[in-house]
Amino acid sequence: MLALPALVLLPFLGGFAAWLVGIRGPARMPWIASLITVALQILLLLDLTVGVHGEGWFAHFSAPWVPLLGINVRMDMDGLSLVMLWLNALIALPCVYLSSRNVTERAGLFHFLILATVAGINGVFLATDLFLFFFFWELMLLPMFGIILIWGHARRTRAALKFFLFTQGSGLLMLLAILGLVIVNAQDTGTITFDYFELSRAAIVSPYAPFIMAGFFIAFAVKLPMVPFHAWLPDTYTESPTAGSILLSGVLAKTGGYGLIRFVVLLFPNAAAHLAPLAMTLGVVGILYCAWLAVSQDDIKRLIAYSSVSHLGFILLGVFSGTQIGMEGAIVQMVAHGLSTGALFVIAGLLEDRLGTRDMSKMGGLWPAMPQFSAFAMFFAAASLGLPGLGNFIGEFLVLMGTWQASHTMTYFAAAGLVLSSVYSLTMMMRVFYGPSKTEMAHPLGLPSRPHLAVLGAAAVLLLALGIYPQPVLKLSTPAGPHVIGFAQEQAQ
Repeated sequence: MLALPALVLLPFLGGFAAWLVGIRGPARMPWIASLITVALQILLLLDLTVGVHGEGWFAHFSAPWVPLLGINVRMDMDGLSLVMLWLNALIALPCVYLSSRNVTERAGLFHFLILATVAGINGVFLATDLFLFFFFWELMLLPMFGIILIWGHARRTRAALKFFLFTQGSGLLMLLAILGLVIVNAQDTGTITFDYFELSRAAIVSPYAPFIMAGFFIAFAVKLPMVPFHAWLPDTYTESPTAGSILLSGVLAKTGGYGLIRFVVLLFPNAAAHLAPLAMTLGVVGILYCAWLAVSQDDIKRLIAYSSVSHLGFILLGVFSGTQIGMEGAIVQMVAHGLSTGALFVIAGLLEDRLGTRDMSKMGGLWPAMPQFSAFAMFFAAASLGLPGLGNFIGEFLVLMGTWQASHTMTYFAAAGLVLSSVYSLTMMMRVFYGPSKTEMAHPLGLPSRPHLAVLGAAAVLLLALGIYPQPVLKLSTPAGPHVIGFAQEQAQ
């Protein structure tokens, strides 16, 4: 099905076109080209979603790449891939839409790097050839490095280097794990292949499976990120431009959760079961530790960054709970967290642009000056703390239900993290929007722009829909295992 490679090529080519028109055309042209590209991607996803029926693998594409080494351009899409593709498109839209005013210097290059990152993420969600997966894994990281380094804030160089070293180091470990799995399979079958489905047999029976799985696990744990591999995230989120922070928190971190499901739990089920107690313990530690750090922050973007790591711990709990309800909760949490945290970074970015600071001690009493904007901030703060009726509550509740079946003790500690999330979310609201106004900032914000209100309104509607009726996402997002062959793949064969 050509629609699958089109999901990768379209944003990449659209970004390249935005770069060219940015060099030769008017300053606004790169933004228009990028917006059209994202709109076309959404239309393509709509067409793919309409054709989805039942469970398993819905679409398949394969073409030879390096036949001598058994490397193919192979892409397959199941429900989990489709949900993540939708999340990527929905997060890419505000990144592009809100950048028309914020990015004026080298706008064409900026849009190219944003859309190249989107293309790489789409490839990660589709690739079922492990060499191709690693190729896309690197492709999504290098443009983001450029975005942070060129358009980031004062300490952007340090943040970009930390991001590069952590992600590239873990990526190298994953490459070694891929090569190890390929070699083990070649020794058993006499065939060199990077095919996900073919390698799944060796992943189950090989005595080296726990060691190979560890390489995948660490790579994805760094990207999620999981404590103690989270040190790169606060600086990177804080020093990135607003679009970079939205893309990083909204979807790039979710590639780690996706990888844990697709290439750890499903590819190495037996080894993953033995790893589960350690992984769940680290998830609980991350929930509590990063929530406590968020409470003590003065920088609003840094608070959101630490809160993001805390809530991502629920994804780790759900994935390794060994229950279907926990896995469903982890996937819903990925979607809800992407929408709510992305919206919070939109709010933090606008505050920084209007006030010239991210320090909450220099804010206060902003609600009278900007009631609509403040109401949205309250909505997304409530979503972050897990208010019933919103998507975050559904994800975290299902994760806790699944974790309860695995460990009562871990459930108690994870639930305590929700108490801390209420503390830092409401503290942020009190410090920024309530209390006495700062005399030098009596009316600092002015009217919010319509694009900002439109983005925040759309995110609020989606979180409400997910919280009130999550069944479509729950039904669609069931991941297909490597031994399940859907109708589309059978027709291709």
